[in-house]
Amino acid sequence: MTVLNDVAQVSARLSGGRGCVAELRGIRARALAGPGGEATAAQHARGKLTARERIGLLLDPESFCEVGQLRRHRATGFGLEAKRPYTDGVVTGWGTVEGRTVFVYAHDFRIFGGALGEAHAAKIHKIMDMAIAAGAPLVSLNDGAGARIQEGVCALAGYGGIFQRNTRASGVIPQISVMLGPCAGGAAYSPALTDFVFMVRDTSQMFITGPDVVRAVTGEEVTHNGLGGAGVHAETSGVCHFAYDDEETCLAEVRYLLSLLPPNNRQFPPRVRCADPHTRRSKVLADLVPADGSRPYDMARVVEELVDDGEYLEVHERWARNIICALARLDGQVVGIVANQPQVLAGVLDIGASEKAARFVQMCDAFNIPLITLLDVPGFLPGVDQEHGGIIRHGAKLLYAYCNASVPRISLVLRKAYGGAYIVMDSQSIGADLTYAWPANEIAVMGAEGAADVVFRRQIADAEDPEAMRARMVKEYRAELMHPYYAAERGLVDDVIDPAETREVLVRSLAMLQAKNADLPSRKHGNPPQ
Repeated sequence: MTVLNDVAQVSARLSGGRGCVAELRGIRARALAGPGGEATAAQHARGKLTARERIGLLLDPESFCEVGQLRRHRATGFGLEAKRPYTDGVVTGWGTVEGRTVFVYAHDFRIFGGALGEAHAAKIHKIMDMAIAAGAPLVSLNDGAGARIQEGVCALAGYGGIFQRNTRASGVIPQISVMLGPCAGGAAYSPALTDFVFMVRDTSQMFITGPDVVRAVTGEEVTHNGLGGAGVHAETSGVCHFAYDDEETCLAEVRYLLSLLPPNNRQFPPRVRCADPHTRRSKVLADLVPADGSRPYDMARVVEELVDDGEYLEVHERWARNIICALARLDGQVVGIVANQPQVLAGVLDIGASEKAARFVQMCDAFNIPLITLLDVPGFLPGVDQEHGGIIRHGAKLLYAYCNASVPRISLVLRKAYGGAYIVMDSQSIGADLTYAWPANEIAVMGAEGAADVVFRRQIADAEDPEAMRARMVKEYRAELMHPYYAAERGLVDDVIDPAETREVLVRSLAMLQAKNADLPSRKHGNPPQ
């Protein structure tokens, strides 16, 4: 009888266990389905993918491991107690990109419009803490309506926790924000704290106060995209680093960016096998760059010629276009390239270019990416607007970033480098490890024409033929102080090289600097110019 009872009890437990598993499967199915087909259709009708579809595009197939799928809010009032969907409007977890671990959270706009509440925020906090602890990149797929108004201050406190973790993770793990819908108010500050911001044209916007508030306060009429769309932030404000026409392309480029970054600040970016010979000569470089310093050319073509297979990823391509900041590979090693662009504003440094390059240099230094600087700079942009806008303060940001960088640093003067801009653009005097120049280089306080007007002002004014005297003085100044070997003779340039050999010189220099170890002074942190 006892045996029969035991068998019956075991049978009941087995039956109950199967019932529990069936219940779990049903709950998971509801969580995965979300609010249903109608909400999904509405999301697609807006030209947007669902949170899970986006994660599927970002991560390697079948690699996503979800965390907090069964989380539900516990708020009451305003009808919330009757609506408690699983996930609480955000999908969180980890997976792989090209086999390397990446953490991700994605707002589900179908649930509460992706608005952040207490439980929603707690899930994000957890995945951020996990990313920091694991030393792996964090990608946020943003498509939310801001704080959940019905939860009041608890929702706002949730944002505070995100900001605090963004700051703690800064320079420790790569943080990438992908804007795939609206992002308004305080919610916009989390992407602004991250390393890179991606946006999709027409469907994503970022602003602190929306068009209705702007209209009420200032009387200005503006659309959502006109106020904070991808075009505005990619070209005008500089908030957005990359902008694309559709989500599929955007997420593919996020994967590409991740392939160029290390998992954390203690490791190096992944090195790949390179079929492009490091000894490849580039005879075309001498023709790409005109000897006449006043003639423009496209620096992007120089970068293409130097890097592996001509491939690079330009950061902030459409903002402050007078300077190029790009990630590329040289002999399979990831490098950061900062280069003046003579095709835009003659390649001068201005407020925007200084900020853009300073931020890029800091990012490369944080994540162990060597820096290569290509100089062709006539100086800082003169003008009342620049001076009143704080060109001194903003230019100092770039100077500080270079001086503070401890990664391998190589600079190359292609054509001209004048005045303070020459110093700021990683000259030897501020710590560049190696400095090279092409044979047509001119390094000086200013151009020969301007220098002659200052130095020989009296002689030119007193001459019978001022123009002839000026031409003679210009020629004399150039011959004495601006000939291509002047800086090399004084040890301010390590070598003058054949442009065709530039790629080989850079690759060999990087190989030598690979084990560079820079001792920095002990301090809590610096106080960079703001």
